[in-house]
Amino acid sequence: MSQTLSPERVRADIAELLGCEPAEIAPEENLVDLGLDSMRIMVLVERWRAAGATTLEFPDLFELPELGHWQALLAGEAA
Repeated sequence: MSQTLSPERVRADIAELLGCEPAEIAPEENLVDLGLDSMRIMVLVERWRAAGATTLEFPDLFELPELGHWQALLAGEAA
């Protein structure tokens, strides 16, 4: 989707909204269980669209709210 959306940036953006350190988020952890609600997910969608992920939609993230999946999705690796 976009070269600017590195896995590190995705992790850092999520950590910022959760109020934690990026290293605290495991790739397989459910981000909703960590406190990432639908409003925060929409903030990420808008942020990442502005960074070049123009086809990204809320359901893309909400269907599997795991860091590893989102990183793969934003790198164009997920189906």
